[in-house]
Amino acid sequence: MADVVHGLITPGGDGTGARLLNGAKARVLICDDDPLLIELMEFRLMAKGYEVIKAVDGAEALLKAEHEAPDIIVLDAMMPKADGLEVLARIKSEPALSEIPVVMLTARKGEKDIVSALEKGADDYLVKPFIPEELLARLARLGPAFRRGGAAA
Repeated sequence: MADVVHGLITPGGDGTGARLLNGAKARVLICDDDPLLIELMEFRLMAKGYEVIKAVDGAEALLKAEHEAPDIIVLDAMMPKADGLEVLARIKSEPALSEIPVVMLTARKGEKDIVSALEKGADDYLVKPFIPEELLARLARLGPAFRRGGAAA
């Protein structure tokens, strides 16, 4: 299913939130080892109409990416069990997962870290601390059809 629906999002300006063309809510996988950050992102994403999938370490992130069919992934670089950059490389090397957009959300702000993530296939990179509305805007702009209510083309 994930291969067919990536990026096929309809605007949610009517208050229904981010939805796939088949009417299902867009699914965002949040991967971070900070439970408070996960709770904040879950609250904001759900308020915008997204369905949220959570992972607290790299191993769980890979498992959920493979089995939960997310439409987009928000990935921390520094996590237990598997580093976020390793998770990113594995996602992008797996044909069934490689088309899923990945936004790195991390405290690593060095030039080498940013370039390395982008070279490994990250679609965007956001440094912590971050503004939640900025993350939502970045998710909305990842693809011409991955839009939610009010997002400009």
